[in-house]
Amino acid sequence: MPRYALKIEYDGAPFSGWQRQSHVPSVQQAVEEALSRLEPGDHRIAAAGRTDAGVHGLGQVAHCDLRKDWTPFRLSEALNYHLKPAPVAIVACAQVPDDWHARFSAIERRYLFRLVCRRAPLVHEAGKVWQVSQELDGAAMQAAADRLLGQHDFTTFRSSICQAQSPVKTLDALRVEQVPRHDGALAFHFHVRARSFLHNQVRSFIGTLERVGAGAWTPDDVTAALEAKDRAACGPVSPPHGLYLAAVGYPDDPFA
Repeated sequence: MPRYALKIEYDGAPFSGWQRQSHVPSVQQAVEEALSRLEPGDHRIAAAGRTDAGVHGLGQVAHCDLRKDWTPFRLSEALNYHLKPAPVAIVACAQVPDDWHARFSAIERRYLFRLVCRRAPLVHEAGKVWQVSQELDGAAMQAAADRLLGQHDFTTFRSSICQAQSPVKTLDALRVEQVPRHDGALAFHFHVRARSFLHNQVRSFIGTLERVGAGAWTPDDVTAALEAKDRAACGPVSPPHGLYLAAVGYPDDPFA
């Protein structure tokens, strides 16, 4: 059975997350149902990561096994046809070796978090960014973000229901970028990179950094929270709709 890697883009708003669940819609279910229209039967796909309800995907990666030998272009075209009208698209497809795995072959995940400082309601970006009413200090947020880099026990920034065996992770990058906007408002993109993440880790980072940008916390407070290894020491958790799974890295990019 040939195996295919799929790069998937989706709007997370109508879904209860990536993972298939009973009685609620999920991105995984949408893709698996599209596959069943191509080849009747029960399909199960494996993904590089599970995104929560409301979190979006720019470069989620999953793999599937099919009986028919599809060309990648025809498979992506057929899946996109059957995915309509769900806000999900296959943006790239490649045939991969039988032992290639979307999750276990990955060597890094990259997330993007989008934040806008604006008092007027957002019209075109509603549900796609986190909007705050006050201006934020980007330099202070970057100084605090730098305190989180490297290998740490991230218990403070881990959901209480996280199922990871260890809270120790290595954070490779957390870059705060100020982005120009047409309306003159302040906007920030947070670029986060690691081999793997704990449940709610990125949203916990961003919610805490927002407090630094607003002047309620200092970078030293972030260091103290990290060293506390206590979930109660974390700042607020940011809402999901500003978060995007941006890319997944592999030793050999299957889509190159």
